[in-house]
Amino acid sequence: MSSKPVVAITLGDPCGIGPEVAAKALAHPEVLAACHPLVIGSAPLLERTARNLGLALELTPVSSAAEALDNDAISVLDPHNLAMEDITPGHISAAAGRASVEWIIQAAELAQAGQVQAMATGPIHKEAVLAAGYRDVGHMELLQRLSGAPEVATMLVAGRLRVVHLTTHKSLAQAVAYVKREHIMAKLRLTHRCFQEWGFSPPRIAVAALNPHGGEGGLLGREEMEEIGPAVEEARREGMEVTGPVPADSVFPQAIEGRFDAVLALYHDQGHIAIKVQDFDGSVSIALGLPFIRTSVDHGTAFDIAGRGIARETGMRRAIQVAAFMASKGRLPD
Repeated sequence: MSSKPVVAITLGDPCGIGPEVAAKALAHPEVLAACHPLVIGSAPLLERTARNLGLALELTPVSSAAEALDNDAISVLDPHNLAMEDITPGHISAAAGRASVEWIIQAAELAQAGQVQAMATGPIHKEAVLAAGYRDVGHMELLQRLSGAPEVATMLVAGRLRVVHLTTHKSLAQAVAYVKREHIMAKLRLTHRCFQEWGFSPPRIAVAALNPHGGEGGLLGREEMEEIGPAVEEARREGMEVTGPVPADSVFPQAIEGRFDAVLALYHDQGHIAIKVQDFDGSVSIALGLPFIRTSVDHGTAFDIAGRGIARETGMRRAIQVAAFMASKGRLPD
């Protein structure tokens, strides 16, 4: 029996850069050394993509996840749910959106059944997903619904900077309204539990402030006084090592310096901008709270460059490697 984990890899939206970054990532020897890759998606699309990029990928069609253990090539499990004529790079396609979601569902089902040890996902296009009739805004919403996980969170990682998000796919107005003590506590408990499981003892968590200068004693906003601060105090009473609220322009440099193991950001761009500035190409998304390991690229479908062969695969390569490492070691990479 191989000691390498099987990692299910979804191609993302077929009209975006997902197939390209997947093909390029799979061409790296260190990816094959880390895991048995099981691509869930269109075999003809992956073959054409590799050929157009001049990559000599050894692709093996399989009919089950178990077959991925029987070879050192790249296994491809194709549900045959996408016609090549439905793929136009850079264009929204309901057929492509439907296929991308079905690939995610199949990978998640394999992960829940223990037939793969982790999954790494390519980028999907939200408009294409909606055009296909799905109402889940993104991967996390879909995977939470499929798994029944009571509490989930998106964590982005770039080197020593690990940022958990209170909210992601909400408008800024909705995100601000969501900054409530009970929501913050739920994410702090989840973050604390996950980091404990990964060997952090105790996990050092910082909570970012919402308002400039942490609200200036209520002059620039009262959320720090009425919601965030009380949540931090409650977390401390529960035995968690939590600091905050820390002004957002200070908390991320402090985390990079090693003062904190994780930062809880309060809305999408607060966390994403810090991560992207730290490592735009190589940051990775890790799901918290799901009953299986799921990592993802930290970028979109990039329709503007789809099909041109110029997309950088660093994020996809790292997503696969992080998924394999977590499956093998039971912790985050150093």
